[in-house]
Amino acid sequence: MPHVLNDVDGLLSEWSDKLCVPRFRAGQIRSWLFQRRATDWLQMTDLPKSLRQELAHDLQLWTTEIVRHTQAEDGTEKLLLKLTDGGQVECVLLRDRVRRTICISSQVGCGMGCVFCASGLDGVDRNLTAGEIVEQMLRLQLLLDDGQRLSHVVVMGMGEPLANLDAVLAALDEAHRPDGLDISGRRITISTVGLPEAILRLARLNAPYRLAISLHAPNDELRNQLVPVNNRIGLEAILAAADDYFAVSGRRLTFEYVLLDKVNDSAEHAHQLSRLLAGREALVNVIPYNPVAGLPYRTPDEQRQSAFRQILEANDIRVRFRHRKGDQIDAACGQLRRSQVSLPLTQL
Repeated sequence: MPHVLNDVDGLLSEWSDKLCVPRFRAGQIRSWLFQRRATDWLQMTDLPKSLRQELAHDLQLWTTEIVRHTQAEDGTEKLLLKLTDGGQVECVLLRDRVRRTICISSQVGCGMGCVFCASGLDGVDRNLTAGEIVEQMLRLQLLLDDGQRLSHVVVMGMGEPLANLDAVLAALDEAHRPDGLDISGRRITISTVGLPEAILRLARLNAPYRLAISLHAPNDELRNQLVPVNNRIGLEAILAAADDYFAVSGRRLTFEYVLLDKVNDSAEHAHQLSRLLAGREALVNVIPYNPVAGLPYRTPDEQRQSAFRQILEANDIRVRFRHRKGDQIDAACGQLRRSQVSLPLTQL
């Protein structure tokens, strides 16, 4: 059975023609899916009942099953979703004053091999379809109270978004368009370890979204250890592509940096990072590490975090330290899925 969220316009148009249904019905269905938060076809009460029954028979709406739903005291909620083929992905809703940000996944697992990340411990199984990505957004939207709406989308969950760019862009189009979730492109961020060809493609497409590049190290020697895919790319190529994207889009770049205790958090690392980004219109988003059971990496203490920040700021680098949310619900990418595996990580 076709999954309507994979191609909302295409499938609804095809279905309208097949049943000789007026085209305005497709707009009604869009409204029910994205604004009115229907969870099944039968709730769409301004459609004739016979039509709703036919839709339920012909077009599949949801394909995922919620395996776990966890909530932290700070309001962060996380869903572990089971896909039709048995794969599992995670998505998160973060509440911060008036903001309602969702973090969504683009792949089952991840092939980039970042050594401190739970998402890639088992490699990548497959790309998600556009519909599976959209479904994460809609399931998270259902967690909101009446009158609230999603304000920001970050493609920073499991997987490398630029390795699944076609599906990611199709899904984000549904988030961005006025008859979708109607979220401004400036409030949608794609996070990548840095795949230069895909970054250049985003620039050519003049995609309206923000770009966040996960550096995690200020030099190739250390980055090769922490982000093994860097061996085939290198920081020079990544930064050149990032500069191209900025020149085309005019949107300030974000460089993300997971701070690992006594690994990439020294004063010298901070000075190297300052030199690397000098002169760029950029923000460094420093993320104190969220520990993963079985991995040796730890969170730097407050003193080391503060010293790192002071050096960046003294060198005129814009910096923001992200407040860690959802620690008690395994909110870091891949942790909740990992917690469902029967064999503990330390025994693998």
